[in-house]
Amino acid sequence: MTADGQIRVLVADDQALVRAGLATLLDTQPDLSVVGQAGDGRDAVALARELVPDVVLMDIRMPVLDGLSATRQIVAQANREPGGPIVRVIVLTTYDLDEYVYEALRAGACGFLLKHAPPEELLLGVRAAADGGALLSPGVTARLLTEFASRRPVGPPAELGKLTPREREVLDLVVRGMSNVEIARALFVSHSTVKTHLTHVLDKLGLRDRVQAVVYGYEHGLVEPGRPD
Repeated sequence: MTADGQIRVLVADDQALVRAGLATLLDTQPDLSVVGQAGDGRDAVALARELVPDVVLMDIRMPVLDGLSATRQIVAQANREPGGPIVRVIVLTTYDLDEYVYEALRAGACGFLLKHAPPEELLLGVRAAADGGALLSPGVTARLLTEFASRRPVGPPAELGKLTPREREVLDLVVRGMSNVEIARALFVSHSTVKTHLTHVLDKLGLRDRVQAVVYGYEHGLVEPGRPD
């Protein structure tokens, strides 16, 4: 973010009108600033490296380099230096049955939205991503969780045994979609304590962020699709 708290956004879409529309919407918000636009995945990767935005809105179907591959590269280059700036990627698509939904989140996207989603949902997604959260379009969530379940390995993963009972509680609540503030209230602990536990969980399980923790939880049956409680 900039010194005045503005969220810096890069828009990547191969359709000029879509790029312009997204940029216009984002620039109407006092806390959001479009710092660049890309017409294909290769340019998106280059601009992300050059501009280091807080959030990238990434069209999943683009020429030269598709959004899935571009997301992998952007996330990888952002993670090369520990403690460096974090670039969050929200994947956009026209189709709620896009076969890339699952792989986009595995590639490191922190959210997935439909292009025809209401403007307020898009703005919420950008702000949530910049704050370290995640957003999935309601239209794709059920299918996504079913996909996770279909790829589930047999039996619980051995690395879960590395977690303390409290860390396991935090992981379970993250997988259920609760924020750190909500987890703190549920467990009667401080917000900073939750952050510390979550950091330990991610380190022990080799996960990058809470989005990967959610993917991990559904893949390994910590929460069943359709049964968030």
